[in-house]
Amino acid sequence: MKTILIAEDNVVNRELVREMLEAWGFHVLEALDGQQALRTIKAERPDLVLMDIQMPVLDGFAVMRKIRSEAELAGIPILALTAYAMRGDSEKALEAGFNAYVTKPIDMALLQREINRHLDPVCRSEL
Repeated sequence: MKTILIAEDNVVNRELVREMLEAWGFHVLEALDGQQALRTIKAERPDLVLMDIQMPVLDGFAVMRKIRSEAELAGIPILALTAYAMRGDSEKALEAGFNAYVTKPIDMALLQREINRHLDPVCRSEL
């Protein structure tokens, strides 16, 4: 079973995504802020991270910089989940190291496609 970390400070958004991921058969970890996300990534090594960009303590960009600077963590796929939807926001996130960019409100079909695209072929066939 693949593990996905949801790093999201909004309780409603986090619960919605968690319930969907569990229905899709994933083991789900949760982080309420960027610092907690970083600690969880280092300790648990999830297969994929869904990260809000605007979080307390450390924002998603700060967490991304720290993850991508550590060789043993750098390969973890990280998808931005964000309400930022202005022109250039997607490019800024991708340039910062996010593997994909999904805007809120979340289109669950798009989220599932992006998760599939960034996990290994064994997991893709399970969904």
